Amino acid sequence: MMLDVRLYLAQRISAMIMAPLVFIHLGMMVYAIQGGLSAAEILGRTQGSVFWMLFYGLFVAAASLHAAIGLRVIVHETLRLRGMALRALTWGLFAVFFVMGARAVMAVTMI
Repeated sequence: MMLDVRLYLAQRISAMIMAPLVFIHLGMMVYAIQGGLSAAEILGRTQGSVFWMLFYGLFVAAASLHAAIGLRVIVHETLRLRGMALRALTWGLFAVFFVMGARAVMAVTMI
C-alpha cells in the first residue's frame, strides 16, 4: 500500500516537472520554426550547451519515470502481473526509456 502511494506521488511530481518543460520546448520549437531555422542551425545552437543538456536531461528523467509508472499500472490491471515480475518490468522500462532518451540528449547537445 505504501509503495502505491509513493508511486502515485512520484508520477504526479514527474508530471509537475514535465509540464513547464513541455511548454518551454514547444515554445522554443515554434520560435525556431517561425525564425526560419533549419535542423542543422538548431543543432548548431544546442551542441556544446550545458543548459540544453540539463534541460532535456531533466525532461528525459521525468518522462521516463512517468511513463514507466503509468505502464506499470496498465500492465498490472490488464495482465494481473504482480510482485517481483512487475517491479522488474517497471525498472526495465524505466531503464530502456532513460537510456534511449539520454542517448538522444547526448547526440543533440554534445560536440
